[in-house]
Amino acid sequence: MKFFKLASLSLVAGITAASMDISTGGISGANAQEAAPITLDQVLAAVRRERNEVSAENQAREAQFLAQRNQQQSALTRVRNQVAAAEAESTRLEGVMEANQLRIDDLDVLLADAQGEFQELFGAARSAAADLNAQVKTSVISTQFSGRDEILRDLAQTEKLPSEDQLRSLWEIMIQQIVEQGKSATFTATVARANGESVEQSITRVGPFVVFSDGKYLTYKPKLGTLQFLPRQPAKDITDAARRVQNSSGDGFVRAAIDPALGTLLDLKVDTPNVVERINQGKFIGKVILGAAAFGILLGVYKWVTLTMIAGAVRSQVRRKKPSKSNPLGRVMLAYQNTKSNDVETVALKLDDAILKEVPKLEGGLNLVKVLAATAPLLGLLGTVIGMINTFQAITLFGTGDPQIMASGISEALVTTVLGLIAAIPLLLLHAFAAGASRRVSQVLEEQSAGIIAEHAEGGRA
Repeated sequence: MKFFKLASLSLVAGITAASMDISTGGISGANAQEAAPITLDQVLAAVRRERNEVSAENQAREAQFLAQRNQQQSALTRVRNQVAAAEAESTRLEGVMEANQLRIDDLDVLLADAQGEFQELFGAARSAAADLNAQVKTSVISTQFSGRDEILRDLAQTEKLPSEDQLRSLWEIMIQQIVEQGKSATFTATVARANGESVEQSITRVGPFVVFSDGKYLTYKPKLGTLQFLPRQPAKDITDAARRVQNSSGDGFVRAAIDPALGTLLDLKVDTPNVVERINQGKFIGKVILGAAAFGILLGVYKWVTLTMIAGAVRSQVRRKKPSKSNPLGRVMLAYQNTKSNDVETVALKLDDAILKEVPKLEGGLNLVKVLAATAPLLGLLGTVIGMINTFQAITLFGTGDPQIMASGISEALVTTVLGLIAAIPLLLLHAFAAGASRRVSQVLEEQSAGIIAEHAEGGRA
């Protein structure tokens, strides 16, 4: 069908071309003279030639397709033979495996009968090795005696009867662990520094409890197999005790601090927040309370000191007859000298006016200290309410399964309350002291003013 279609198309194209040439020749005589005319015989010959070429090409393609089909059929047959052989081999191997499993079961029965009482010894040795390995792996004693966990692990995981050497190693490691728990030793071990560098360093071990070097405590990381300095060291008296133990000559007794929880308490020491971290738990409200407390304390101390100095100057002025402008009583006396020629009522009014001018200077800032003392507990209460709101919000979102989620809100609530009380107590005391000093100075001014008026009245009657 394809051949006939191609031939027909060629014939039509040839005839069409011939017709076009003939038509063109009829239209333009000059072009017809230049191009030679094509006859129908030539067209027929061209069609036959093209048909032969297409037929040869189609036959070549058909032969190629037949060859490829034969190759694919051969490959399919070969693959099917391979699959059949593999299935046969699988069936054979399954039979061999079943036979081997039956043989293994029979041998296990024979092995159990042959082991007899040794089977119980095998189980006891494996159990003891596993328990001891769990203790040895996390003990700081392993920093001095390395490789013990590998021996115990091999014994705990073996499927064979333990050998005599393995049993002796188990016994020796157990006795060694007991003996070393009651000894203090100094040796060289690998210590990881904060920058990640590992160095060999002399360290001192006190039983299985603590390890320190250069007066600083270390913690043992079993997974890494190295010692690391604690990010935060204990109090100075404890580190000083560690330094004394490390520098002792071994004669007599040296007082030292140990961790009876085998490192747990030291790790908790790292997680315990210091003063700055405690304050940061109060967040914004805590910082506001501290700022108000600092400002109030500075103002209260300043007023207390200045009023104490003023009180001393007033007492000195009482003993002197010559007034001075540097103290309140001197200024009141100067006011009297400026008006002593008047009557008693005028003098009294002038002195009262002079005292009233001095009182604001004496009491200035005291009310602010009092306000800050009253505001600090209220700010603490505000922080408490905000912290409890955050806590209840965390409970609503995550439930009560994890207490650490609620710890942030509870810490904020409690820390702000504590900060408010810490700020209020010294502010109240400073206000009381400063207000007392101010009242004492005012009382002296009033007493001296009354005395001056009395003397003036007596002088006037005389």
